[in-house]
Amino acid sequence: MPAAVVYQAMENVREKPQGKAKLTAPGKLPSPSPKRSLAKAFRSFANAAGSLENSYSQLQMEVSRLRLQLEKANQDLTQSLEENKRIRAYLSRTLECLPCGVLVVGREYKMKLANSAGLCLLGMCQSSTQASMSISKEVMGKLHAVTGSQLAGAETEWPVETEDGQRFLSVSHTMLDDGSDREWIFILRDITESKRLERERETARRTQDLAQMAMLLAHEIRNPLGSLELFAGLLADATEDRPVLHKWVDQVQAGLRTLSATVNNVLQFHSEPRSDLRPVDIAELLRETLDFLQPLARQRGMRLEFNVHGAETTFCGDVHRLQQVFFNLALNAFRAMSPGGVLRVSVDGSDHADEPAIRVVFRDEGTGIPSLMLSRIFDAGFTTNPGSPGLGLALTKKVVEQHKGNIQVESDTGKGTTFTLMFPRLGEGNESSAGR
Repeated sequence: MPAAVVYQAMENVREKPQGKAKLTAPGKLPSPSPKRSLAKAFRSFANAAGSLENSYSQLQMEVSRLRLQLEKANQDLTQSLEENKRIRAYLSRTLECLPCGVLVVGREYKMKLANSAGLCLLGMCQSSTQASMSISKEVMGKLHAVTGSQLAGAETEWPVETEDGQRFLSVSHTMLDDGSDREWIFILRDITESKRLERERETARRTQDLAQMAMLLAHEIRNPLGSLELFAGLLADATEDRPVLHKWVDQVQAGLRTLSATVNNVLQFHSEPRSDLRPVDIAELLRETLDFLQPLARQRGMRLEFNVHGAETTFCGDVHRLQQVFFNLALNAFRAMSPGGVLRVSVDGSDHADEPAIRVVFRDEGTGIPSLMLSRIFDAGFTTNPGSPGLGLALTKKVVEQHKGNIQVESDTGKGTTFTLMFPRLGEGNESSAGR
C-alpha cells in the first residue's frame, strides 16, 4: 500500500471526536493517547515506506542500466567470438592452401600442428586425426639434427624414399619461445622437380659442350679424310688390273666412307640447315649414292638393287643433306644384314591421285627391329650398334622433315626392315624455298 494512503488514514482516525476529555490530577502529566501513538507510528512507517519505495525505484533503474550494459557486453563478446572464429577458419584455410608443409613441434618433438601438405611430405597422409599423429624416430632424428646444427632460416635437403621413388625435401626452421614453452616451426618444400630441372639443365649444358667438341673434332677429321678418300680412289683406279690389291683398296674405301658418314652425321646434326635449296633429281642422286656405296657392299658380300618408276622425280632440296640421308639408311641396312643379303632401293615418281608425292623406299633383308624399339629409333643417341653415336636415323628424320617430307618404318623381326620416305613434288609447296 502506498505511504500517502496510510498516512491519510491515520489523519482521519486522529480527527474523529473522542467524547469528553478526562481530567487529570494536579501535578501529573496527561498520559499520551493510544490513538496519537498509533498515528505517530503510522507516520514513521509511511516515511520508511516512502524511503523504501524511492530506493526500490532507484534500484530498478540501476538494474535496468546494468542489464543494458550486460546485454551490450554480451553482444560485443559474441561478435568478438564470431570474429575470432572467422579469423581462425581463415588462417586454417590459408595454412591448408599453402604449397609447402608447415609443422609446429613442441617439447620432445611432439607435433602440435601440421597442415596436409606437411603430413603428406612426411608420409603421414593417412592419419585420421591430428591428436593421433606422432613423428617417427627417423623424422625426429632429422628434426633434431636440423635444430641442433642449422641456423634458423637456413635450408637443408632431405632425401625421402616414397612409393613413387626418391624425392627431395627442403627444410628450414625457426624457434618460437614465449617464455614458458619452446616450440619449433618447420617449413618443408618438395624440391624434387626443381632438382630434376637442374639436372636437365646441367645435362643440356654438358650435351652442348660435347656437341661443340664433337663438331670441332669432326671438322678437323673431315679435312684429312677427304684427302684419304681421294687417294683411295686413285689407288682403286691404279689397281683395277690387280684383283688382290684392288680388293684391299675396296676395303679401305668402304671404311673411309663409313667414317665419312659418321663425321657428316655429327656435323649436320648439330648445325643449322642451309637455305640454298635447288631442284634435285632424286633418282639420279640415289644412283650416284649407291654407286659410291658399291665398294662397301662388295666388302660385306651384299648386293644393291635400284629401280625407278615414273618420270617425274625432281623437287627442291639440299643435295648434300639428302645424300647423307641415303648413306645412313644404306649403312644401317648393311649392319643389319648378313653376307648374301640384298638391299633394294626404289624411287617412284608416278602421279598417283591418292599420293601426290615422290616415294623413296629402302628395303633390306636384315634381322629386323623389335616392335618395342620402333618408337625410339629416331631418338638422338639411341642405337643398337656398340660404338655408334646413334645420330644416323635422328639426322635422317630431321632432314626429311626439313624438306617438308615424312618417313615411316615397318619391320618384321628376322625378315627385314622397310623405310619409306615421301617428298613433295617440285611445284607442290617446296619450290618457295629454292634460292633463299
